[in-house]
Amino acid sequence: MSDKVIHISDTKTLIKNNIRNYSMFIMLALIMIIFAPLTNWNNWNPRNFTNIFFQNSYVLILAVGMVQVIIILGIDLSVGSVCAFVGALSAMIYNTGVGLPAALLLSIGMGIVIGAFQGMWVAFAKMPAFIVTLAGMLLFRGLTYIVTKVNPVSLKDKGYSLLSTGTLDEVLKVDKTGPYYPMAFIFAAVVLIAFYVAELANRKRKIDNEFEVTSLPLFIGKLLIISLLALGLADRFARYRGLPIVVLVLGFTVFVFHFILNNTVLGRYIYAVGGNARSAKLSGINSEMVTFIVFCIMGGLTGLAAVVFTGYMNSALPQAGNLFELDAIAACYIGGVSASGGIGTVVGVIVGGLVMGAINNGMLLMNLGTHYQYVVKALILLLAVFYDIYTRRKAGLN
Repeated sequence: MSDKVIHISDTKTLIKNNIRNYSMFIMLALIMIIFAPLTNWNNWNPRNFTNIFFQNSYVLILAVGMVQVIIILGIDLSVGSVCAFVGALSAMIYNTGVGLPAALLLSIGMGIVIGAFQGMWVAFAKMPAFIVTLAGMLLFRGLTYIVTKVNPVSLKDKGYSLLSTGTLDEVLKVDKTGPYYPMAFIFAAVVLIAFYVAELANRKRKIDNEFEVTSLPLFIGKLLIISLLALGLADRFARYRGLPIVVLVLGFTVFVFHFILNNTVLGRYIYAVGGNARSAKLSGINSEMVTFIVFCIMGGLTGLAAVVFTGYMNSALPQAGNLFELDAIAACYIGGVSASGGIGTVVGVIVGGLVMGAINNGMLLMNLGTHYQYVVKALILLLAVFYDIYTRRKAGLN
């Protein structure tokens, strides 16, 4: 039996093929570094790191659903209004005494039903997603005002907010060890071990099938950089209150949908429909059902985001959800999703959302008004879409 030949990727080719995937990570790091002296390093404060996730978690959850909608060349303009509507109903349900888990499951269920309603019009009635979700935006905003009577719905206790602003260390009553709460480091260690096992297995599988792999030094360097980033983030959380529960929720959501898009038949169908719906149809893919499922997923994640945002505000506000859809869409395009469909990753849109969150946070720490934030976000969005179109044209994809 002959030895397997290991095909090592050329470093220049490797960088060229992955620059699109890693450019957002570089941008996020540069933003944090640039704002550091401008904010007297307050943006690196442990409390500030935790607050960035508290303040942007609902946008990141929405972006996980929105990336799948945009990949199939759809759009969902209704997520902000649906967040407000489901959040109001969820708060009312919670106030009956059913508890947070039941309220959470019912909220996700309501979101799925709403997503199915809109997906039916888009997938089977062949109506443009823009029109259907624009109608949904108006419909569910009006229903929110009706059910709340244009008054905030106060929560009966702080239990609802645990998902949004609580930490695992506080819930488990874990004592602080020196300057650290331990759960963030424990969770980081578990995640890194699982990541190492997955990466080593993936590398071995590629070698066994004689695919190209990165050189061993680059592979080890990649693992070291990711380890340092994970442990650095754990350090920030551990120094202030411990591991946020919403980070666990977000991490689980990212893992599930990253796995679906990259390792399942449904994921391949989603990319196929976005890449060329006609070819996908001729290949035997039920593109209507794929579109319907994607809108159901978007609805379910909107229900989850509604609970997170309502808990963060500690009440259900009739005007909640304003511009949420634009924040989620911007996170997708900044995170590398193609305006032409068929391209996008869950991890990329999370980084795109964090880029926006870091910019907003940095400008707030500098005491700059929200009008400046709108200007900066608009410019970044334009540059992100221009970069997508430019790189695709250069590669001969357009």
